[in-house]
Amino acid sequence: MRIGILARRPEPEMLPLIADLLDRMPHYGLVPVMDESVAAQLATQGLGREVATFPTDRVPAGLDLLISLGGDGTFLRSVGLVARQGIPVLGVNLGRLGFLAAIRTEELDQALAHLSERQFTLEERVMLRLEGCDVEFEGNTLALNDVSFHKRDTSSMITVSTFVDDRFLNTYWADGLIIATPTGSTAYSLSCGGPILDPDCQGLVITPVAPHNLNVRPFVVPDRSVLRVVVETREDKYLVNLDARSIILSDPRGLTVRRAEQSARIVHLPEHDFFITLRNKLNWGLDARSGPVR
Repeated sequence: MRIGILARRPEPEMLPLIADLLDRMPHYGLVPVMDESVAAQLATQGLGREVATFPTDRVPAGLDLLISLGGDGTFLRSVGLVARQGIPVLGVNLGRLGFLAAIRTEELDQALAHLSERQFTLEERVMLRLEGCDVEFEGNTLALNDVSFHKRDTSSMITVSTFVDDRFLNTYWADGLIIATPTGSTAYSLSCGGPILDPDCQGLVITPVAPHNLNVRPFVVPDRSVLRVVVETREDKYLVNLDARSIILSDPRGLTVRRAEQSARIVHLPEHDFFITLRNKLNWGLDARSGPVR
């Protein structure tokens, strides 16, 4: 099995772990192909390994899957690079929370054994496609978590007129607006009061960010809906975000968000359960009185 290894500027203390991973993989019959920027980083620390490499922004065809080393931001970037090729992604958490990059470093040996025996499942996750600023995003207009629109460098709110399948929904006066997938419902949208959707739900969440009108609440629409927004701002500049990638626009224009034809393919090892992840990551059921307050 030919497996790509991608990381995003790993901390120096993580480099020995990555080098150790490269050494272990052949023992499980796995052939690593390394992100060349991390390979160079390993070499500067005397941890270089003789492995095939690929350019950081261009994953080669023919990989059986890709291992993302880092946090959820690295995972989102990894999915964006390989979604059009249909390459599955497994996330190993080198960060903090790790909703998407759920495999812990101490579980790496077990994970490699599962991959070697092909003991894993593939889950298809909905992605979004943004239309109307392809040039600014250099053609990479897919998002796994969310598309959002946000004010920039000012205290003034933006105005976001929103249409669902050409039906006017609302004009939001707010700091921003988020359109999230079920995957993204546990990310930025959740922090702004949006609901959590089970990954199997066929819906999208429209969540305002600090709306002026307090009676405005998050709204769920079918994922087959085509959403169109027009953003206006007093300062003539606003942010458009695709997951962790951002651009600045200065003109009010119609932007369309719809379900992408491509899906993200996520690798799940045995005993994975979304509800367990929620309880572990959000500390559901944890009694704060059981431990010291810090």
